[in-house]
This record gives sequence, structure tokens and C-alpha cells, in this order.
Amino acid sequence: MYRPQIRLLDCTIRDGGLINRHLFDDEFVRAVYIALSKAGVDYMEFGYRSSKELYPVKDFGAWKYCDDEKISQIIDGIESDMKISVMVDAHRVREQTFVPKDKSPVHMIRVATYVRDVDKATDLINRVHDLGYQTTANIMAVSTESEPDLVEALGQLAQSPVDVVYIVDSYGALYCEQIEYLVKLYQRYCPGKELGIHCHNNQQLAFSNTIEGIIHGVNYLDASLYGIGRGAGNCCMELLLGFLKNPKFNITPVLQVIADHLIPLRQKIEWGYHIPDMITGILNRHPDFAIKRRASADRDKYAEFYEEMLDLLA
Repeated sequence: MYRPQIRLLDCTIRDGGLINRHLFDDEFVRAVYIALSKAGVDYMEFGYRSSKELYPVKDFGAWKYCDDEKISQIIDGIESDMKISVMVDAHRVREQTFVPKDKSPVHMIRVATYVRDVDKATDLINRVHDLGYQTTANIMAVSTESEPDLVEALGQLAQSPVDVVYIVDSYGALYCEQIEYLVKLYQRYCPGKELGIHCHNNQQLAFSNTIEGIIHGVNYLDASLYGIGRGAGNCCMELLLGFLKNPKFNITPVLQVIADHLIPLRQKIEWGYHIPDMITGILNRHPDFAIKRRASADRDKYAEFYEEMLDLLA
């Protein structure tokens, strides 16, 4: 429960933004930043650094782009030791530019990649590392990858300057035994690298799988307030704060911001475990299938949905 190397990263705004096109207002983002700072959380991820060519500004909120100026507006006047991260999709890099770290409020660039795009990921990691940023490689949808391909990608990352390599259960399909196996695989092929874990809650295992990662030496832990995130959502930050026994953490500000901001938001936007999420989780399918089902008139026809998903796998 206590290891001084453990770092908590909150992805409320980034992962939560996937369910509202990143249209969080400044008051909400600032409240989250203040609460996480008071709670002793190590990193807050503000969102994506996305291409404005691929994602027109008229269709998305500010946290789809995470301009340095916008982040600076939010944190202005707030005393905080918490570091700031943004995420970039390796396969969607277009015109994004990065200034040197000492001229930006951002500390960490997290590069999300599929195994097939690891070349693009390492190119981006090299670029932002040279500018002074801490970096991560988040290997998405790892439950769908073959082990030989994954091992090859890990070998490339081991030769890069990346600081942290993440196990990402994008489909919420993994069980604790698989988490243990993957952690040991990453350790074998990325020696000397810190490992991180990002779990989705399709089978209500995000918290327990995160703990499994901790047991086997993972030090970077992703979570979000009240589990907010696409579909079934993520590991809950409040659960991790209650579990970890580092005296620097303070759960009270997190409980307060959940009561003041996340509970009202939950009345307007749906996230969290539902049966369709469970079905895509156990079948190792993309969460978009469940999300589309929940938005349809057949949202509660669970048996029918399960049979349809089985037919897709046939």
C-alpha cells in the first residue's frame, strides 16, 4: 500500500473529455486542478494535444488541443507542486508544435500508440525528450496484440529515451493473472524503465487490476475522479487515494470536488459500468460497440446485444 516511488496521474479531463468532446468549462477544470493539488496527486492530464486539421476547433472544446496559453490561464495564481501532462496520439500527429519545456506549463508528454505505430511513437518521444519533457509510451489495446509483436515494440521502446511505458487495458478485458504476466513481460523487455498502468472498468476490475500492477512493481498509476471516462470509465482516483497509505495524499478535497462537480455532471452525461460494457469487456471488443448500443433504442436488450457481438466474432 505504500511505496515512495508510486506516482498518481489523474486523467479526469483527458479521458472524461472523450464523452463530451472535451467541452469542460474553465470553472470545472480549475476546480479539478485545485482539488487534485490539495490531495497531493502527482500529475494532472489536461487533455490531448490534437491536430486542428483532423479535429476542427468548432467541434471540440479547448482540452482537445491543450494549448500552453490555455493551460496557463487555468493554473494562474494557484500554488501547486502537481505536474501537468498532455497526451498525443502517435498515429494522429500533424502540425503539433512543442516549445522547450522551460517555456511551457507542461511537464510530461504522454504518447499513445498502437503496436503498429511504435515507430511514430519513438520519433515523437525523441523529439519531445530533446525539448526537456518527461515522456511516456502508452501502448493502447494491449489485450488485442500478439506477444511477438508486443515484444518487438517493447524492444524498440527500451532503446528510446522514454521514461515510463504503460500497460493500457483499453477494452477492460484483462484479469489479474494477465496483468501480472504483462508487467513481467514489460519488465523483461524494457529493463530499467518505469512502468505505468491504465485500466478500464468494463468488468469492474479497474481498481483491482491497478492494485495487481502495484504488487508487481508498477509505479505510475492512472485514475480519474469518480471513474469518469469513455464507456465504463477508469479506475477511480478516490479508491486509489483510500488504498495508498502515503501520508502526502489527502482524500478530502477529492471527495468534495466529486460532490460539487462530478455528481451534477453525472446527471447530464452517462459513464460507468453497464451490461453492454461488460459484454465488450469479456469479448475483448472495442468499447464503441457498447457506447453505440447505450445510445440506441435497444440499449437494454442485453441478450440480443451479446448474441450480435458473438456473431461478429464468428
